[in-house]
Amino acid sequence: MRPYRKIPRSPWTVAAGAALAIVTAGAFSTLAGLLVGPLHEDLGWSRASVGLVSLVNMVVYGATAPFAAALMDRFGMRRVAVGALCLVGSGAALTTTMTAPWQFVLYWGVLVGLGTGATATTFAATVTERWFVARRGLVTGLLTAASVVGQFVFLPVLSWVIDAYSWRAAAAALACAAACALPVVWAAVREPQKAPGRTEDTAHPASRTKDNTRPTGRTEDAARPTARTEDAARRALRTLVRAARTGPFWLLAGTFAVCGASTNGVMWTHFAPAAHDHGMPVTVAASLLSLIGIFNVAGTVGSGWLTDRADPRRLLATYYALRGLTLLALPLLLTSAVDAPLVAFTVVFGLLDVATVPPTIALCRAHYGADAPVVFGWVSAAHQVGAGAVAFAGGVTRDAFGSYDPVWVGAGALCAGAALLALTVRRPQGPQGPRVTPPARATPRRSRALPASPPPCR
Repeated sequence: MRPYRKIPRSPWTVAAGAALAIVTAGAFSTLAGLLVGPLHEDLGWSRASVGLVSLVNMVVYGATAPFAAALMDRFGMRRVAVGALCLVGSGAALTTTMTAPWQFVLYWGVLVGLGTGATATTFAATVTERWFVARRGLVTGLLTAASVVGQFVFLPVLSWVIDAYSWRAAAAALACAAACALPVVWAAVREPQKAPGRTEDTAHPASRTKDNTRPTGRTEDAARPTARTEDAARRALRTLVRAARTGPFWLLAGTFAVCGASTNGVMWTHFAPAAHDHGMPVTVAASLLSLIGIFNVAGTVGSGWLTDRADPRRLLATYYALRGLTLLALPLLLTSAVDAPLVAFTVVFGLLDVATVPPTIALCRAHYGADAPVVFGWVSAAHQVGAGAVAFAGGVTRDAFGSYDPVWVGAGALCAGAALLALTVRRPQGPQGPRVTPPARATPRRSRALPASPPPCR
């Protein structure tokens, strides 16, 4: 164990390792959209069958998230993240050998869905909750942006590999990427070292680590919590039962389902084939998606910064309303060439695409405290159900009507409804939701032992 002590166990080191895992897994999320045409031409599969794989992948992705958050509490973040990379790598490698649609459902829908779900935004929420006290919204935005980088920045590369070689080569490249990321994530996302005979986590961010490292924003030591021994699945289900009895959970789940429907469901799955229907080469459409990803990074980080300073409910309402307007305008903008209005659409949609994540996590933290990562996992499950339903409906609509236009209009209408729902979420007690957390309430009881130190949260 002595060599591990040479690796700095700072919060930013853990965040960097988590970002690498999220980037790698994120690259798997959008490849299915690029495979619609090649699988249709090479294997003769219908677009609806490929859309069914996207549906299974997104539902499994969403269902995995809350259980993964509970597993991280039980077994640690490192083991879950490394196991997730093994799953996505295995799924991509097996995809290169498939010859029937049911194999695509199993390899990409189930295995890749499990792996990407375990390294989803719940992973970012867990890292932020454990290792950061100050600037939580900003760090959440940065880790969410890492997912965006994986989803969009590699799209042109994967599209080029498909054109130059084959879709099997693209899947094999992703399997190699997961294998290369494994040792780095294992070294960076350090597991807390436990002293002999002790069950509490000696490197938990509530206290100092063995190398005298505090979490970012912590100014004094706090009581170390006892490690959870409850079964992860049981805890995830019990948390769901408790959260389901509250109104904010259903409102957040409903809005996040629309978020998934209007991003993963239509844009990440059907934008490339829809643009190709208008005569645009798939490589050019993938480049536009990559441009969306670039502005996603700026939009997500900016949204995290705003979440630390503004009402998350109003931010969500603004994001959904503007996203709905852009989707309603898209059928009028798609052409065979890239012009200024289409570029403007990609910029605006990119700024709004994943900007909903930091405010949603902040509201979960404000209403559900220490259970926020697991609750957000269930909210993310709703996100993926909405995404999968619209991904499947988009393929069916294209096969039935020969156009994706009804899908864009329907997604825009759903965003308008989500904007209204976001404003009805009950305002949490306190001046700002994200700061109303259990550590902030527990600090005054500890302050008597440290009379010279001010309370960390005001």
